[in-house]
Amino acid sequence: MRLWIICLLAFCLPHLALSAQPKPTWRAATPAELEAFLPARAPVEKERIETELRTATGITDDHGHTIAAVVLITAGYAADGKYSHYLLTQSPLHLGTEITLPAGAYVLGWSRGPDGLLVHIFDAATGAERGNVAAHASKQPIRIESFKIWPPADRPTIQIGRFLLPYTLEP
Repeated sequence: MRLWIICLLAFCLPHLALSAQPKPTWRAATPAELEAFLPARAPVEKERIETELRTATGITDDHGHTIAAVVLITAGYAADGKYSHYLLTQSPLHLGTEITLPAGAYVLGWSRGPDGLLVHIFDAATGAERGNVAAHASKQPIRIESFKIWPPADRPTIQIGRFLLPYTLEP
């Protein structure tokens, strides 16, 4: 009987401890948090491209992780037309069903496709393409935002104009 109780406790206690840990709560990052997190000049390949901090968007959790993006001022750089936003993430990010990005720095660009936008993702340090994922027009009326990362509790999407790109975060 004691062996049975010990086995039961050995099996249940680790599961109870894991389920007792609260999941992080994500919220919209404040302008001050975004300014502290995002660089004024983003390191992209061999360049340090100026960012437009007033366009910054992002989310943060109660464990100090942040996911944020900002417009790159690409005029005069080789990147012009290839990408337009710098994305910095401290948590793994799954975009659509096709792409998983580990914590790191990325640049994003997009082109118009027949069914929406084709979002192109590149590694910021090397310029290597990480992949493409589709963003689709919203089926519901929404306020048009040039670029916005919504908290997962509100709407787990990255909004580009009227197009939405769903994302998920690792627990």
